[in-house]
Amino acid sequence: MLERDGKFLLVEEHTDDGIRFNQPAGHLECGESLTDAVSREVLEESAYHFVPTSLVGIYNWRNVAKDITYLRFVFAGEITGHEPARALDDGIIAARWLAPGDIRALAAQHRSPMIQRCIEDWQAGKRYPLELVTHYA
Repeated sequence: MLERDGKFLLVEEHTDDGIRFNQPAGHLECGESLTDAVSREVLEESAYHFVPTSLVGIYNWRNVAKDITYLRFVFAGEITGHEPARALDDGIIAARWLAPGDIRALAAQHRSPMIQRCIEDWQAGKRYPLELVTHYA
């Protein structure tokens, strides 16, 4: 979860369902820790360097229409750099900083209902220590 000047970082992306908005997200690679994965995915999808400092929550959502279950670990942290000329992952149109009202107005284009809930949890002050996540190499 990245907030700057009251705006949150989302990515606008092409999906099978058309153009959608999502928080930077992705998959865990073999042998990768969750904190390394989130830093890598944020960079690949937004060109921002991200260092996680806390866990906002863990979210489980089943997309019934596609028969897929998603398990999302949402981290909060700091931006430590930006590479505006960096090519973004395939399918990503752009990284967008959006105000909460603008995000709510785009609800029909959210990739999942987790987007709004994650923002609400962040705004409610939910932060958990990174020590909750243990990685065995």
